[in-house]
Amino acid sequence: MKATQLLHDLGQSLWLDNITRDLLSSGTLASYIEELSVTGLTSNPTIFDHALKNSTAYDKTIREKLRQGRAGEALFFELALEDLTQAADLFRPIHEKTDGVDGWVSLEVSPLLAHDSVRTLAAAKELFARAARPNLFIKIPGTKEGLPAIEEAIFAGVPVNVTLLFSKEHYLAAAEAFLRGVERRIEAGLDPNVGSVASIFVSRWDAAVAGKVPEPLRNQLGIAVAKRTYGAYRGLLGSTRWERAYNAGARPQRLLWASTGTKDPKASDVLYIKALAAPFTVNTMPEATLKALADHNELGELLPADGGGCEEVLDRFAKAGIDVEALAARLQDEGAKSFVASWKDLLEGIEQKSARIAS
Repeated sequence: MKATQLLHDLGQSLWLDNITRDLLSSGTLASYIEELSVTGLTSNPTIFDHALKNSTAYDKTIREKLRQGRAGEALFFELALEDLTQAADLFRPIHEKTDGVDGWVSLEVSPLLAHDSVRTLAAAKELFARAARPNLFIKIPGTKEGLPAIEEAIFAGVPVNVTLLFSKEHYLAAAEAFLRGVERRIEAGLDPNVGSVASIFVSRWDAAVAGKVPEPLRNQLGIAVAKRTYGAYRGLLGSTRWERAYNAGARPQRLLWASTGTKDPKASDVLYIKALAAPFTVNTMPEATLKALADHNELGELLPADGGGCEEVLDRFAKAGIDVEALAARLQDEGAKSFVASWKDLLEGIEQKSARIAS
């Protein structure tokens, strides 16, 4: 049996971290659902930038929308919503079969709004309404300014994929925002079942300390931080406060592993997948990583609920001079700036392609 099927059967959702129009029209995404146990999908500005630059599949639609006066960011969101609503429809049977636990796709608000709570919330509401799909997450960064928008979005009934989380502390803050939104819905007599995932970025930790720690610690920091976060997550799942919300009809916010493609060419291509095989979680992975996983027929041990001895590993990093808390803050800040840069590249690419098509 393929490791993709094994992982799915053990209780972890496999999502694809990619979306292109060609992936949809060729039937490739449908085949991943059927053959590789893919049950959801995530996207980001870089993914769309590559899709638009490396394909002519969007040209006809762009030409039509240019005639309608669309341009820039407005044009992008129309293209993205077309792709993601089609993908959402592909995953809709999974969404319905799992009663809303799985079968989600994700669309990100403009990264330029990362430090503007009010506009982030307004954008999240608008995009979710325009998509008109129950299985569409709106991605909101778990930054200081993003947290209030996350709470308000959940209270407004907008499903949220909290992105740019790098540590246990980041996760707990996101979980608190989610739960406050749910509890407010319960108090207001509203349905508290609003979907959410909290996305922990993994491989960027190891890229950040590459060459700065002893060789035995190579490619271990991201996994250790993820394990620590998983322990906190499992603890919350069984807490009295969360159980009260469940009894009122809410569903847990699921923990999602993001940035799980291996950056180190000397390491296994499924390093982070096997290390973070954990029930009640999601792993969203690049296409190459998904295919690599499908070539395996075993997984190894599942991640223990308590994080499996991660504190010992983190102590070794501390002794090597790595301040994990400070690095988490830096990674989140750099991640937000990276998303902005990718967004600007995306809009510049759309402008250039629009000019070529118009001429």
